[in-house]
Formats: sequence, structure tokens, C-alpha cells
Amino acid sequence: MRTFTLSGYPYIQLNQLMKLLGLAETGGEANLEITSGHVKVNGQVELQKRKKLFPGDRVDFNSETIIIAGE
Repeated sequence: MRTFTLSGYPYIQLNQLMKLLGLAETGGEANLEITSGHVKVNGQVELQKRKKLFPGDRVDFNSETIIIAGE
């Protein structure tokens, strides 16, 4: 399990998070993984590429779990 801390922003978009953490090499790859149903947010399959993630949200992808934390 990893924690991602939002610094100076109220949220991060799902596709941006995946690219930033290296879960996808490009934004296009992140979008494809999301729209293919391979990503879960808070236990539910998420198909929105730009889903806003806030502190307390949990992302699951390829046996990785990321918890979003606030400052």
C-alpha cells in the first residue's frame, strides 16, 4: 500500500495520479487502463478518466493500492 499526499491542491485526477506514480507510462495508457475497467476507486470499477480524487479515496490497480491523503 502506498500513500499519495496532495500538496497545495484539493484533488488530483485519476489519470494524472496513475501517470505521476508510474502506474502508466503515458496519459494515453492511463486512460486506456481506466476505460477498460482495470482501475477501482473506493472498491468500485471507475471508468471516468478525470475522476477527482480527494483525501480518503482509495485506488486499486494491478495489485497496487494507493491511499489519497491531505496535507
